[in-house]
Amino acid sequence: MLKGNINHSVCLWCYPDYTLEQLCDAAKQIGITGIDLVGPEGWPVLKKYGLHSPMCNGAEISLEEGFNDKRFHAQLFKNYSEMIPKVAEAGYTNLICFSGNRRGMDDKTGQDNCVEGLEPLLPLAQKHGVVLVMELLNSRIDHPDYHCDRTAWGVEVAKRLSSKNFKLLYDIYHMQIDEGDIIRNIREYHQYIAHYHTGGVPGRNEIDETQELYYPAIMRAIKDTGFKGHVAQEFIPVQQDKIASLKKAVEICDV
Repeated sequence: MLKGNINHSVCLWCYPDYTLEQLCDAAKQIGITGIDLVGPEGWPVLKKYGLHSPMCNGAEISLEEGFNDKRFHAQLFKNYSEMIPKVAEAGYTNLICFSGNRRGMDDKTGQDNCVEGLEPLLPLAQKHGVVLVMELLNSRIDHPDYHCDRTAWGVEVAKRLSSKNFKLLYDIYHMQIDEGDIIRNIREYHQYIAHYHTGGVPGRNEIDETQELYYPAIMRAIKDTGFKGHVAQEFIPVQQDKIASLKKAVEICDV
């Protein structure tokens, strides 16, 4: 039995050998209540299994082409304007978005452009009760040149938008690589965070004793902030029994 202090989710893309139905079935048996990064085509399957979609996708262009570049604003406005009502109609809240790559751009210009691109979408998001959630990704290893690669960078965008309909996806794996200081940043900036992802460092594999992060302490820090959203496992299992690895990760995080 899980303790109920952490709402557990899992990212679909980490299990390419499993269909969505198979992962839903395994999730139900473990006690996981959500499947991350599923678009509208997969929502009926989630509903069939009584599972939530804690972080929806399907409106973004790509990780590299995001709100920090004005060239993409028109397409992004169209995509998100169409997706926001769909997310709400399905009964979900969080919709992922990305800063995009720097391409030589300085931090302030990137933040200015993100604010300019996101601001027109906020009235629609507010109307439908949807939160646009920008993911923090590392730019050292996995996503070279990605702009929103520091917590403070994303928080500055959130402060300037000053809306409960824009928050951050704090990916623990990515932020350990680019800045560390995980627990302090969670405590300091938790009011700007809508969602968390896990992953073992280095390698983005199991979050057990083979990697450098101590997830029980991180989870306790998240719990202590009063967080009521979901924490999603986003590690790529290397053990032969991938579902056993997932179950162990949930147990590690169930504080």
